[in-house]
Amino acid sequence: MTLHQNLIAGEWVGTDGVANVNPSNTNDVIGDYARASADDAKAAIAAAKAAFPAWSRSGLLERHAILKKTADEIIARKDELGRLLSREEGKTLAEGIGETVRAGQIFEFFAGEALRLAGEVIPSVRPGIGIEITREPVGVVGIITPWNFPIAIPAWKVAPALCYGNTVVFKPAELVPGCSWAIVDILHRAGLPKGVLNLVMGKGSVVGQAMLDSPDIQAITFTGSVGTGKRVAAASVEHNRKFQLEMGGKNPFVVLDDADLSVAVEAAVNSAFFSTGQRCTASSRLIVTEGIHDKFVAAMGERMKGLVIDDALKAGTHIGPVVDQGQLNQDTDYIAIGQQEGARLAFGGELISRDTPGFYLEPALFTEATNAMRISREEIFGPVAAVIRVKDYDEALAVANDTPFGLSSGIATTSLKHATHFKRNAEAGMVMVNLPTAGVDFHVPFGGRKGSSYGSREQGKYAAEFYTTVKTAYTLA
Repeated sequence: MTLHQNLIAGEWVGTDGVANVNPSNTNDVIGDYARASADDAKAAIAAAKAAFPAWSRSGLLERHAILKKTADEIIARKDELGRLLSREEGKTLAEGIGETVRAGQIFEFFAGEALRLAGEVIPSVRPGIGIEITREPVGVVGIITPWNFPIAIPAWKVAPALCYGNTVVFKPAELVPGCSWAIVDILHRAGLPKGVLNLVMGKGSVVGQAMLDSPDIQAITFTGSVGTGKRVAAASVEHNRKFQLEMGGKNPFVVLDDADLSVAVEAAVNSAFFSTGQRCTASSRLIVTEGIHDKFVAAMGERMKGLVIDDALKAGTHIGPVVDQGQLNQDTDYIAIGQQEGARLAFGGELISRDTPGFYLEPALFTEATNAMRISREEIFGPVAAVIRVKDYDEALAVANDTPFGLSSGIATTSLKHATHFKRNAEAGMVMVNLPTAGVDFHVPFGGRKGSSYGSREQGKYAAEFYTTVKTAYTLA
């Protein structure tokens, strides 16, 4: 089997390979992917540092052309890359292809942004002095991505980093190296100069730690667990570097008495269970008012009976497997915890077998939960949701906001008054009305509040806040 190597200083290197296994069929090995050492990471950082002066002053058309060529190839290969994504992560094929298209759109957007770089020229309060305000690249950017969006999240970090003239050291999640390798290969062949983009696959404790320890990385953008995010923050403060964190979520989805029941159920099922619940924007707290509670629970049960859980590549599959055994163990542990806490497991939650060996779990729905239970406070990151009964809108809003996280928040209602009030008062970075809490556009800001996020927003033109630094220049006329 071909070894997919790391890219350091424009050269493919590495001999120590690790198998990339399909969670829908553990007998299916997708490929071998190199595991970088700490010395490899240091070499990648040195290469990025050496490449920065030239790349930071490169022409806008050069950056535009490389990013646009990358976007075009990703879109042209969407079926192939989407299938790779579904094989290595376990999303359904439709979701895999959709995410791949989104990655292509992100690269296309930032290809355009490369041509829209601008500053300001304004007068000084002092006569005879001119002021220019410009944005310049930060320097060497470290990028650390999670396993749940193997192509979209690397795209929305790598594309703006390159667009604004930074050089990159990129460490993808060890569970899903395939899509990241493919993106780097496409960018490399699109004409990136040596050292501008460096790929170091491997263990976070080795590669990630080397990145955190390096004084030559000027900024780190990280998406992943709260615990690792805190380590990134502490190490970055030590080196006085910029850092951007996207971490956990315990997102609420409120259903009011006046909601359209079918709209509410579809949004809740999508929010809680699609992508196997493995989304930081997934809704695992369904906060339902008394008047509609019983109808909602019954309708959820009926809808869940129709969900097909199977191989991600099979036609007709709605939900694929959990990503690996460790995550499956975490999901089943929390299902047991919920029962021990007194919540009622109303539907699902059973391990299931399919034609191929994989990590299959029925989506689980708890009722009679409270917001104080661990299943309502801690991120499970699997297809597990809890229904919390509340009296009215005011209590629903209070419960929705009673969480250490604040990424996404949703509401199902036909009341303009309640929708408007919720949008203003939900303590989250993103708010959805009659829509799933998961599912965002590529050209607008992404991010949260409280324990979910730290730093400036990702995606869209707001990405410039992280990937550039502002310079103010004064000139005596």
